[in-house]
Amino acid sequence: MSLRDRLSISLKDAMRAKDATRLMTLRLINATIKDRDIDARAEGNDTGVSDDDLLAILSKMVKQRQESARAYEEGGRLELAEKELSEITIVEEFLPRQLSAAETEQAIADAIAESGANSIRDMGKVMGVLKSKYTGQLDFGKVGGVVKAQLS
Repeated sequence: MSLRDRLSISLKDAMRAKDATRLMTLRLINATIKDRDIDARAEGNDTGVSDDDLLAILSKMVKQRQESARAYEEGGRLELAEKELSEITIVEEFLPRQLSAAETEQAIADAIAESGANSIRDMGKVMGVLKSKYTGQLDFGKVGGVVKAQLS
């Protein structure tokens, strides 16, 4: 079952269950995807965005909500922070399982070996390999520092 189908089924289930938070979050996801589909069609891609692009969209949504929750907590707005955190759990249901620390280290080592990287200048090659294989499974903001440390 494709990611789009899973989202559609979940949206219908949320409507039936009258789960307002889940419904709002899923509608926001669908709106973002439709917006990207329109952009893709304008660029000549008639099929819309791919599943890899959908995973990138969902990862970005999680990251945005984490930043918002952190800002709300710092501002003493705990009810808004809790709302953002609940949205994160809903979005994460559609992302693949995140790699553990040991799996991340192994993935980085494999990517370094595969790309033949041996200096910090080759970091882009390593990140490219990681993004092609582990989209949605890694936080590339955190991984970048680890890759840089291993290549230094």
